[in-house]
Amino acid sequence: MSARELFEKHNDEFLKFDRVAVKHSQRADLHAFIVLDKLFPGKSDIVSAAEHDEIWLDIGSDEIEKLTEEQIIELTRCGVRRGDCDSLCMFV
Repeated sequence: MSARELFEKHNDEFLKFDRVAVKHSQRADLHAFIVLDKLFPGKSDIVSAAEHDEIWLDIGSDEIEKLTEEQIIELTRCGVRRGDCDSLCMFV
């Protein structure tokens, strides 16, 4: 399954942060940022753009496809979504 299909498959886990077993932070958004930084270390800001009530994360489509199903579930529980333009995004 593609990452897009896995995000759709596990949409029922959206914002269920209480189900994350090992938390790197008590804040869901910060936990997601820490997880993504560990998976895909970088030197630029993790938030690449913002508009209205949404932010886009600086994780490329090739990197997104490397995520495992378990990682996608964990990120979904933190409020991370797969955006329409092949990027990860979150509501603020």
